[in-house]
Amino acid sequence: MSAASAYCQLIAVAVALPLCLAGCGEEQGELSQWIEQQKREVKPNVQPLSKPKKFNPQAYASLVGVEPFSNQKLTVALKQEARQPNSLLAVEINRRKEPLEAYPLDSMSMVGSVVKGGRTYALLRVDNLLYQVKLGDYLGQNYGKIAKISETDVSLREIVQDAAGEWIERTSALQLQEKAR
Repeated sequence: MSAASAYCQLIAVAVALPLCLAGCGEEQGELSQWIEQQKREVKPNVQPLSKPKKFNPQAYASLVGVEPFSNQKLTVALKQEARQPNSLLAVEINRRKEPLEAYPLDSMSMVGSVVKGGRTYALLRVDNLLYQVKLGDYLGQNYGKIAKISETDVSLREIVQDAAGEWIERTSALQLQEKAR
């Protein structure tokens, strides 16, 4: 290829490029006109927002009574419940609390089980500490008492309030947590 023919091709491209761009410009012009027409025809219908209502703060006037969310009020209510003869809670309130009752069940994980002297123990991890529990021990914050220990889980009976405020028993379980490798 000679320099003259390359020069001719360059001139041809330089002349053809503005012509191609001019063709695109007409199309853009029609599009711009259509957009402007649509903007003029459409009338937005927006409802104005209502003004906010004025908030008048009220002072709490019952400072002499017991605070509605105090621990004192809850303790009194639990003791009254425990005085009832058929209450599930009566025995639970009057006994000494065990260390694992300070932790919720979802913060505990079963990591194994051991048999010593014919008695089965479960190994529970709580706050990176390992605890050994047996049948009859208490754990969790809902008066949970261990009812059964197997190689794969710990079953326990808890005492909780239902929607009507009655104390009922329910069963829960901690499953063996195997570490992923």
